[in-house]
Amino acid sequence: MTRCSDVEAHAFLVGGAVRDQLLGLPSQDRDWVVVGLTETQMLQAGFQRVGADFPVFLHPQTQEEYALARTERKTGRGYGGFSFQTGADVSLEEDLRRRDLTINAMARSASGALIDPFRGAADLARGILRHVSEAFVEDPVRVLRIARFMARYGPRYFAIAAETTALMRAQVQAGELAHLVPERVFEELRKALRELQPSAFLRALRSCGALKVVFPELDALYDVPQRAEFHPEICTGLHQEMVSDAAAKYYPGDDLIGFCALTHDLGKALTPEAVLPKHLNHEHNGLAPVRALCERLRAPSEFQRLAELNCVEHLNVHRLTELKAGTIVDLLGRIDAFRKPARAAVIAAACHADKAGRLGLGGKEYPQAALLQQCVHAARLVDTQPILARGLQGAAVGVALREARCMAIAALLKCLEVPL
Repeated sequence: MTRCSDVEAHAFLVGGAVRDQLLGLPSQDRDWVVVGLTETQMLQAGFQRVGADFPVFLHPQTQEEYALARTERKTGRGYGGFSFQTGADVSLEEDLRRRDLTINAMARSASGALIDPFRGAADLARGILRHVSEAFVEDPVRVLRIARFMARYGPRYFAIAAETTALMRAQVQAGELAHLVPERVFEELRKALRELQPSAFLRALRSCGALKVVFPELDALYDVPQRAEFHPEICTGLHQEMVSDAAAKYYPGDDLIGFCALTHDLGKALTPEAVLPKHLNHEHNGLAPVRALCERLRAPSEFQRLAELNCVEHLNVHRLTELKAGTIVDLLGRIDAFRKPARAAVIAAACHADKAGRLGLGGKEYPQAALLQQCVHAARLVDTQPILARGLQGAAVGVALREARCMAIAALLKCLEVPL
């Protein structure tokens, strides 16, 4: 009878946990590979199987994941086109060889010894993202994963090995990225937006031609000029990179804010060349590409709705201190802030990132963010009972409620000494 301790003796800590240990970073997840045992023995030891495609088990005490060592073979196109082989004869090195990057192909034994057959520790020390083997090209998701690792480690001066970039470019040219599952693409994007430097994700994808395939609406922003007095960085694509990094800096880990910041200026790619560097009506022109992006990637409904609202309304938020009380009430109504005040907070944050994402303006104050939320709070404090007590009905109730909200916001603006 196999015992839990027997499994632990055959288990190796692998992947991100080993990598993060060497970097001195905390690791949220610890994954284990078990060598030399069978599925029957794992079940005998009290482990619970959870893997649908290949044997993955939960430890009966820690609930950490233990997977039997396995090899992979490409059988079709896309992320799901693989067959897996497990068995007591699959070695640890064979299991590590199937992984994407050398820095993820390391393991630690039960005694703590480092097993590093592909020199991942050396690449980690030099800040290089390098593929383990030519099998890298078999999984198109790896292009997105490497770009996401650049978003995570870009501030540590990591770079993608030239030969790995060449393989990423080969995957793009072979049309492999066309077979990616939309939800998987969006999940990788969300993860990248939660990292320290999302701009590195965009640059990595663009360097191998993947940005144009997976996110064409974003790729189209590059080399589109803007007016230098408002955008000293000139290039709209560079502005977008700076906005995404500002969102990550000021609102770390919030991918909803990051997504709204990412999609706020897509309309600028549609500006006629004769009009450049002006971008008249770009906020409304951006609505179609935002919808196209969200629908193609099957983004959650709240992501799509807030991205649309932020795209259309971000210029109004920028000039919030210049708007009259009634105009602000109408703005809050359009974003549904009276029922969903959290929406105003997200849009305010995305607009803050937009303003901060400009050359030389990163540390500038943005009072509109706080003011927008103060206006929401003031308007939501309006008591509807006195209005109803007047015997009003139908549309008259809405008119009176709007008037009361206007008065509440006007009083707030006067108190804050905002010009009316």
